[in-house]
Amino acid sequence: MSANVSVQEVERVAELAHLELGQDEVVRMQKDLNSILDYVAELNQVNTDGVEPLEQVSALGEGVGSTVLRADQLKPSLDRALVTPEAPDSDGVFFRVPKVIER
Repeated sequence: MSANVSVQEVERVAELAHLELGQDEVVRMQKDLNSILDYVAELNQVNTDGVEPLEQVSALGEGVGSTVLRADQLKPSLDRALVTPEAPDSDGVFFRVPKVIER
């Protein structure tokens, strides 16, 4: 099975991601995406019979080499009265930030 991402699909994905790609970048992206999809198709051919599904990537169990998560504890945060006056723009309660999304 060979993936075949079209130039139009690359341009549509770039538009959805708000990316401006030059024509040379579109061609490279098309090649890269097709390579990725071909590799995934190759991985799908691997025999995984008898392999237990993975539920957790990191080892969370007890014992040697396991990762132990810290307790979920409430901790004090920044004092709003001290930090909002230091902000470049604030209404006294919240920080104001410039708009970054144009579309």
